[in-house]
Amino acid sequence: MRHPLSVVVITLNAARSLDACLASAAFADELLVVDSGSRDDTETIARRHGARVLQQTWLGFGRQKQFAVSVAAHDWVLCLDADEQVSPALRAAITTELACEPPRALLFEFARCNRFMGRWLRHGEGYPDWSARLFRRDAARWSDSPVHERVLSEASPVRIPGDLLHDSAETLSRYWAKQARYSDLQAQDLRLRGWFANSLSMLFSPLVRFIRFYFVRLGFLDGLPGLVHIVIGCASSAAKYRKALARSAL
Repeated sequence: MRHPLSVVVITLNAARSLDACLASAAFADELLVVDSGSRDDTETIARRHGARVLQQTWLGFGRQKQFAVSVAAHDWVLCLDADEQVSPALRAAITTELACEPPRALLFEFARCNRFMGRWLRHGEGYPDWSARLFRRDAARWSDSPVHERVLSEASPVRIPGDLLHDSAETLSRYWAKQARYSDLQAQDLRLRGWFANSLSMLFSPLVRFIRFYFVRLGFLDGLPGLVHIVIGCASSAAKYRKALARSAL
């Protein structure tokens, strides 16, 4: 007998990927989808998988995920994005951990494997991309960050085997556009937190990032997709600081 688990997913027009996401999480005791006004078949797909569907006006990534956690039926929650899938190995690891009495930890993390330009990245920024997504909700919570949200907890995460598979199936142009939106939100967040941009950050942060992930973390072994993934990440980092600098000049 294991501790009951809620899998929570936030959505907006996620019909393209939600079916595979929820199918991979069918082992959970509850599937909860918190939607923010989808106009495609997102809700229909969710209900077909037996998910409970709630509507919530968009609060920002961190707050939206925390809202989903707060209304889940069970104290143990696994937070997924609609374009993510639980691999069989990860499902087995989660089931094993929640069968322990008590569980070994209050917070668990696992590798996130990203598919980009048709290839599963195994180095650089794309892997292992450790993600803390499984936790007891009285011991952790999502940050209020508008983008690149993370789980906050005083508990130390324990790593478990198995990959969380992130397959966005985005075109290169859509991925680039998404990174541009993220850099806008990051620049706004920097200003709200009182961070003052400078030109050195804009110049050296992308350079350090490229060296770290392309050479030290062996991103070059992922071929052209690995190179493009890191270059876009560096360009987004530069754009974040450039936009923050522009805001500080106003």
